[in-house]
Amino acid sequence: MHYQPQVRLDSGAVVAVEALVRWFHADLGLISPAEFIPLAEETGLILDLGRWVLNTACAQVRASQEQGFELRLAVNLSGRQFEQDDLVRSIAQVIEATAFDPADLELELTESSIMRSPEQAVAKLHALNRLGIRLSIDDFGTGYSSLGHLKRFPIRTLKIDQSFIQDITTDPNDAAIAQAIIALAESLQLKVIAEGVETREQLDLLRRYHCDEMQGYLFARAAAGGAFGTAPERCPPARLKCGGQVARSLRAPNARMGSGARAAAHHLRERDQRKRKTIGQFTTKPADP
Repeated sequence: MHYQPQVRLDSGAVVAVEALVRWFHADLGLISPAEFIPLAEETGLILDLGRWVLNTACAQVRASQEQGFELRLAVNLSGRQFEQDDLVRSIAQVIEATAFDPADLELELTESSIMRSPEQAVAKLHALNRLGIRLSIDDFGTGYSSLGHLKRFPIRTLKIDQSFIQDITTDPNDAAIAQAIIALAESLQLKVIAEGVETREQLDLLRRYHCDEMQGYLFARAAAGGAFGTAPERCPPARLKCGGQVARSLRAPNARMGSGARAAAHHLRERDQRKRKTIGQFTTKPADP
């Protein structure tokens, strides 16, 4: 499991990590997700893989939260996973098993996966929303969702596809598209995350457009166990609240906690008690008639 941090543009604080699965083959080395994810989708293995990713990521980030780190977790949900009839119950079971607060979980879906069956998508998205989970549209601008459908979905975040960010400082069209997406999100009271930010010039322009958050190589690459660096000199202002400490916490979930971390853990337990009743209604399988 790899993680890539998401950073606030106004403060430089690490506020979330996105879980990204990687496959290291003994003979072939690192295999790109672009190669094995479509195969997993085709064979149906994506369902087991997706559940493992969600379970592992929730457990690891939960361990970091208990050490005092305030982090959200973003996890991609494939089209095949989204089509599952028992999707909501399956996710609720993982949340319950890992004691993860659903308010700290953000599920990322592509426009295409949602628009395969818009009416069914609305029902599932609202069920996940009632559970307390945040929802975001990944790679926004590359699909074919209409604004009419967008306003019906309980979406909290739009992620600008990196294809629009790559040439944002040199291509006026890409700059206009990015600025329009940010303006749209602001008018709908949605958060915006820019993907694939690699240069200081891109960062400065996105900040000028009032983008909320970013992720990309400018701050850190995705790394195993959350092993990413703070790189404060590359992402000013340098008030990076988590950085490498989060990386160490994800790799060492049993590290000793200080008094502040114990207080955070107590707060998490109180939140769990308040959420338990809500989650329970989704995890209980209805009796057969």
